[in-house]
Amino acid sequence: MMARRVVVILAALVMAVTIVRNAAVVALADINPATASGFWSGHPAAEIGLGMTRIAQAARAQKAALPETFRTIDDAARKAPLAPEPFLIRGVQSQIRGQSKTAEEAFLAAEWRDPRSLPAHYFLAEQFLRARDGERGLREVASLANLAPGGVGGAAPYLAAFARDPANWPNMRRLFRANPDIEDAALVELARNGANAPALIALASPRQRRPDSPWLGVLLGRLVEDGAYLQARALWASASGIPSGAEPLLFDAGFSQAKPPPPFNWILSSSTAGLAERQPGGRLHAIFYGQEDGALARQLLVLAAGTYRLSIRLLSDPSQAKPLSWAITCVGARTALASAPLDVVDARGLSFKVPAGCPSQWIELSGTATDMPRQSDVTIANLRLVKEGSGG
Repeated sequence: MMARRVVVILAALVMAVTIVRNAAVVALADINPATASGFWSGHPAAEIGLGMTRIAQAARAQKAALPETFRTIDDAARKAPLAPEPFLIRGVQSQIRGQSKTAEEAFLAAEWRDPRSLPAHYFLAEQFLRARDGERGLREVASLANLAPGGVGGAAPYLAAFARDPANWPNMRRLFRANPDIEDAALVELARNGANAPALIALASPRQRRPDSPWLGVLLGRLVEDGAYLQARALWASASGIPSGAEPLLFDAGFSQAKPPPPFNWILSSSTAGLAERQPGGRLHAIFYGQEDGALARQLLVLAAGTYRLSIRLLSDPSQAKPLSWAITCVGARTALASAPLDVVDARGLSFKVPAGCPSQWIELSGTATDMPRQSDVTIANLRLVKEGSGG
């Protein structure tokens, strides 16, 4: 099992499968083939473990492994002819040299020796798909999904590796249509990297082109984390059925559209600080418990530099609004661009200026606890955000 674990690392390093490659250092730290070799230097398992670790270390340093490393693995292959790992190594070597047929034969030999070998199925799938043999390639991909620990989810990094290559998209679409579970896992895995947005848009089936699709939330979160706010907002709008160029400054000001996902729609709290909920008639109902500070409603904006004005109508007793306030804050900033108590925003509005270098902002309704906790229950309507001087 240890040797198989290391070969997954090697496969990732050689083929540049990023997700698996990033786990290489952690996985290698869990074993010590050098110590095992010291106990029984000629044992084939120790030779395979030590040899493949050295190959992985060389690949990490972007160097070629020493010839004696491969001689060690060849020796292990003679002692343990049913071990699949030496054939995987030969296959990778052959791929690097451009010897496609030899590589295929080596991977088939590895798969024959261990039909449950994930690296063997991975390399064979990659080999067949590269050769435009879609039928056999998809069969190997399906085997990966069925054999991976944890089911389809365990095979997700492999599936995503295939899906990143546009040359594989026609075959991947066929696979996804026949196996919805595989599509779900692959799309979520792809969404963990914002650079995969084109692949996701190209591959997602109509079933997956919904605002509540899991991959969309993952991708939006990654794009926002990467600072690609406009790209994230455009993708969110497209998935939510909002015509391009028609995105409002503030989405769902009437608190009636719950389906489009956050963060470009309202994130409504239900926590120890309080709760917020949409109510019929374009209203937001919020209860602040008064025990601890906390946000009740917030939304991510992408306002251009300029001056804006926020206004509301408070439908509750103004005394209930004292612990609550609205604030506008640049993403990543510690202090707000502007903030005001809820009753003040009701009476006079809240004007603020978005400076250059502030590409995205949070608008937030929050509560601040006092020495004498008191619950506040408010209802808000007629929420508006306009750019001053625009006539809107």
